[in-house]
Amino acid sequence: QVQLVESGGGLAQTGGSLRLSCAASGRTFSSLAMGWFRQAPGKERESVTTISWSGGSTYYSDSVKGRFTISRDNTKNTVYLQMNSLKPEDTAVYYCAAARRGIVPSAPSRYDYWGQGTQVTVSS
Repeated sequence: QVQLVESGGGLAQTGGSLRLSCAASGRTFSSLAMGWFRQAPGKERESVTTISWSGGSTYYSDSVKGRFTISRDNTKNTVYLQMNSLKPEDTAVYYCAAARRGIVPSAPSRYDYWGQGTQVTVSS
């Protein structure tokens, strides 16, 4: 079992930055692919970015490519999401998730463990 706890959400202005963190406990963190997902009101949960167990492979959705950066520190059992050049359409609840299989799976259905989510609001 893996427990995931997100932090770092909040309010930002358009063009601003936020950094999300996700601390993991339980199963060996370094064996898991990790991902960030988001869900806006009335919309389906969508993949934002994912990273392989080693950090050597990453995936970014087109909507965040060039603005967001995912990273992980396996010594701290933590994955990060640096969000720059924020836009109002980035407003959503952001979830951290862990997958036991796959390199950089992007579909939410591929993930086995989920955090509780953290709200990110970008004002225009």
